[in-house]
Amino acid sequence: MRKNFGAKPILYPQPVFIIGTYDEKGNPNAMNAAWGGLSEENEITICISADHKTTKNIVANGAFTVSMADASHVAACDYVGVVSGNDVADKFYKAGFHDTKSELVDAPLIDELAMALECKLKSYDEDTCRLVGEIINVSVDESVLSENGKIDPEKLKPITFDPSNNEYLVLGESVGKAFFDGLKLK
Repeated sequence: MRKNFGAKPILYPQPVFIIGTYDEKGNPNAMNAAWGGLSEENEITICISADHKTTKNIVANGAFTVSMADASHVAACDYVGVVSGNDVADKFYKAGFHDTKSELVDAPLIDELAMALECKLKSYDEDTCRLVGEIINVSVDESVLSENGKIDPEKLKPITFDPSNNEYLVLGESVGKAFFDGLKLK
């Protein structure tokens, strides 16, 4: 038997994105966002309301980064989601983050978070809160790469948001091979 929850924003997994921007004075800012995902091969779409400092920064600068939150930085990643940049100008640093300016877009890479998408603003619709960014580069710290130079999820330890229980969960073990396991059913 199934239980109906109604129309709610519940989906698994929901990645925990940390959006990085610079403000008008060049100060780094970050916020936590869970409603988003890849929408094209080189495009990301995120739902983010217009009143966020991050949104204002993105519209003004035309650029942002999207870092994957990880298990080692849960408190810092949550902090930048529960505190507004409109109220706490230095929340980036209070979270314990350090920034390195992206070489490709006018936005900060968060040194503590090992994986980031570097993006240029494609569009923002204030009515729908839909932000679309063109992915210019995927930047990954070598500490989370496997011996063959690919991203190792066990080293990255990305987290997902559990909207039903308001918890963060670490993504984990492999349960199969994509584009392979289903072939035995052909």
